Amino acid sequence: MEPTTSNNEHGIPDPNIQTNINSYNVSTGGDSSDQQQVDPIKSITARLLALRGSPPGTQASISESEIKLLTSRVRPILLSQPMLLELEAPLKICGDVHGQYSDLLRLFEYGGFPPQANYLFLGDYVDRGKQSLEVICLLLCYKIQYPNNFFILRGNHEAAGINRIYGFYDECKRRYSIKLWKIFSDVFNCLPVSALVDEKILCMHGGLSPEMESLQQIADLARPCDVPDVGLMCDLLWSDPDTTVTGWGENDRGVSFVFGADVVCDFLEKHDLDLLVRAHQVVEDGYEFFAGRRLVTLFSAPNYCGEFDNAGGLISVDENLMCSFMILKPSTRSERFATRPSLPSLSSVASNSANLNEIASGMEMGMQQDENDSTVESNSSDSNSNSNSYNDNGNHSENEFVETKLSNKFKREREREKEVERENVPHFLSS
Repeated sequence: MEPTTSNNEHGIPDPNIQTNINSYNVSTGGDSSDQQQVDPIKSITARLLALRGSPPGTQASISESEIKLLTSRVRPILLSQPMLLELEAPLKICGDVHGQYSDLLRLFEYGGFPPQANYLFLGDYVDRGKQSLEVICLLLCYKIQYPNNFFILRGNHEAAGINRIYGFYDECKRRYSIKLWKIFSDVFNCLPVSALVDEKILCMHGGLSPEMESLQQIADLARPCDVPDVGLMCDLLWSDPDTTVTGWGENDRGVSFVFGADVVCDFLEKHDLDLLVRAHQVVEDGYEFFAGRRLVTLFSAPNYCGEFDNAGGLISVDENLMCSFMILKPSTRSERFATRPSLPSLSSVASNSANLNEIASGMEMGMQQDENDSTVESNSSDSNSNSNSYNDNGNHSENEFVETKLSNKFKREREREKEVERENVPHFLSS
């Protein structure tokens, strides 16, 4: 049964809402002292959600002491739940967000604000975008209020050595303090790294590992911990699928490995799984299949960094493990530069944009066709079953969609970003 909508969409969870995890119980209710600590979390949530409709980049009014309270409340909840989460459908799955707070709110508008729906996020909440603090604070608020219905995994950017370089450290230092960044780093060290949905769909941020022989190895990983430069945990956060590789190969990122379709099929067959869901890579349509639809890459930040023309994707998994793909279409060049004078400031571009939920980049980008928000369904329990393809004005046939051909321009953009990432990987991750 789908989660029941509460009369107050940001209030106490409806008792009829399905609980995802039955093996343990983390409750925000209880004695009066617990209730007194939940109330300020609701206040922070309300202020974060009040930014809906505001121009992109509008900052929430939250004090440093409130954020510290937030982190102190969420840490024991994260540690009380296993490194390998065992979840039940129905739920929504989201990929990289990367500080794009306006787009995070759009995801919730599409899928339903908690507790209307259960959620699993696959990591990379911070860096790149302008509002990493708003993104991670809202996600932590929901984790505290709905611990058994809202789940967040660790991405490779939830590591001090990475977000020290790519923006989160600078944002914390500019708006609050370096000490707050260190506190967040401690929370990130407590995040789980993988989730198993109804024993059939395995989710992680990066991908598979040549060291993984059983799923119990994931559950046995100790926390709190930094991300090591090699090994199982590193691979779960860093590895990538590669259509040109059979077996395992060297990763162009300079970290972890790439793996071929044969590795995916062998792994799923060995562990009696139907589908792998991962994030970690920009994909043009918001999602991209691999290995005959037995792996899907999900990316939920449309117009990534203001430099890509990609859509954002969200997967909705129902009780029968039917996966439907909801698409956040990217803004077109004409929308991003609507009413644009000769050389306006970034803030004026954003405020005058035809859609205030799209962040204007102020950079020259190629034309992106308007795409209707659409739903694509594929049954994870039958990898060979037919499903409706994402229809981009009729330009994609079934086979073309499965292969998900990227334009030459998009390929060049992705290669350029990978090159920048290789140049900036810290030494301890490049050895």
